Parts: sequence; structure tokens; C-alpha cells
Amino acid sequence: MRPLDEKETTQVFEKLFKFTGPNLKHLLERPAVEGPDPEPGRYCLRLHKNRVYYASESLVRRATAVSRPRLAAVGTPIGKFTHHGSFHLTVHALDLLAAHARRLVWLKPDTERSFLFGNSVPKSSLARITENTKSGDGVVVMSMADVPLGFGVAARLAQDCRKADTNAVVVLHQADAGEYLRKEEELM
Repeated sequence: MRPLDEKETTQVFEKLFKFTGPNLKHLLERPAVEGPDPEPGRYCLRLHKNRVYYASESLVRRATAVSRPRLAAVGTPIGKFTHHGSFHLTVHALDLLAAHARRLVWLKPDTERSFLFGNSVPKSSLARITENTKSGDGVVVMSMADVPLGFGVAARLAQDCRKADTNAVVVLHQADAGEYLRKEEELM
């Protein structure tokens, strides 16, 4: 387990910024609430076996006592680096993104299942969308009960969604909570 180098940090922050915007600083600057120490410090990002973890400094200090081959994970896994060096957010980052998201999309209750099966969001499934959402913005997909279901990339402007065809794709799927069942072996 090691800190991210400059190139890796840039890739991770760019991806997180796509979803959180200026709220990104709150992810790392907020005081940690987990860890064995009375003063757990702040949160930090660490790389272990091509996966990026979000953990308190206290937890990271304790994990250094475990040898690398024996260490399974530390903190919350938020993404992974591919063999080609690009960074992908995983479904584990959903809670962090939902808490700090800048753009949200709400789905109609009867269409949530389709998204949880890995499909993109058509206009007919859309209940609400955050104003000023632009094409290419990262969005968190929520149920009408404000439960985060997953995240993706907006395919259209919020204003264009009103005029679009009912089958037009509004959000391109990236990850959803259904992956815990569909890709159980791959996630860990």
C-alpha cells in the first residue's frame, strides 16, 4: 500500500471532480470518523494492488504493520486502475459520490430495476433531473426515495431532455448497486 503518485492523483481527482465539482475538497478535508485512534485525522487516498482506497490516516497507519501480500484492503475501495493505466470508479464509491454529488437524476419507481440490471436511463424512466446538467457531466442516479442506485454520465442537456424522444438515452450507465450481485467475484 502506498500513496498515489502525481499522475495517479490527477486521474483520480479528475474523475471524482466530474461528479462532485467543487465539493471534492470536502472528501479529503473533512475530519475522519473511523479508525482506532481517538484522533483519527483526515481521509486520504492509497493505492494497493491497482485499487484506490479512501481511508482515514489512522487506519492507514495501523495497516502499515501488515505485510503487503497479507493485506486485503484498507478503507473503502473507490476505483481501480486498468492495465492500460486509466482509472475507473467502482460501485463502492457510490456513497461518497451521492453525499457530495453536484448533479442528480431521479428515476420513476417502476423503472429502477432496469437501471439496476445495468441498462442506461431512457427519458421515459426519468422523474427529475438537476437543472443546468450538461452533456458529459457525471450524475448520481437516485430513486424517488433519495436512495442512491448508481452513477453515470449525462448524455443530454437537462433542457434537451424535455424535448427528447421517450426512448432517447438521458444517462449512460457506469455503475449501479446491482453490480454487488452481478459481479460479486470481480469486485473483490
